[in-house]
Amino acid sequence: MTSYTGGCACGAIRYRAEGNPRYMGNCHCRDCQQATGSAYFPGMGFKIENFSVEKGEPKWFTRQADRGHAIHRAFCSDCGSPLFIRNDISKYFTVLYAGSLDDPSAYKPARDIFVKSAQPWNPMDPDLPKSDAMPS
Repeated sequence: MTSYTGGCACGAIRYRAEGNPRYMGNCHCRDCQQATGSAYFPGMGFKIENFSVEKGEPKWFTRQADRGHAIHRAFCSDCGSPLFIRNDISKYFTVLYAGSLDDPSAYKPARDIFVKSAQPWNPMDPDLPKSDAMPS
């Protein structure tokens, strides 16, 4: 079984995800831009039962997403590193920030979402499918 490990910059929080990701994609919504301080959020989604925090306890920030549901972002309260998200529209998934992986090269995005909010200075991969919202 494939295993993905990661954590924050200071090492206070460590996590593990097992199995194949159910989703890999770049989210260009304004909420993700603000949360990452960048053009998009590169995320890898796993079933919640395949994810565990192995060390430390993340701090949570909750905000209403563009579609009206709550989105919960976990980060390290010591170093500020963003780690993963959960949201009320898909409660059975945890979505990891690809940059928090020990091996971020494992991230292979399959699509770009919320491209209506994409920044013009961000050159998106023309080979990835694009959608203005979260696909069904």
